[in-house]
Amino acid sequence: MIIQKCTDVSCDNIFAWLNQGPLTLTITLHLIILVPMVWIYLQEKRKLQHRPPEES
Repeated sequence: MIIQKCTDVSCDNIFAWLNQGPLTLTITLHLIILVPMVWIYLQEKRKLQHRPPEES
């Protein structure tokens, strides 16, 4: 079997760790997507708040 279950606390194989259950993979993938989105959102919000007002 290529992917074996991780039975030890210190598992060296990332694929075995992700294979523990459906929630592990789902949480990992959502974190990979959502954490950068929040980071970018906060950066852009800070830029907009510190931008001088435009003159018309």
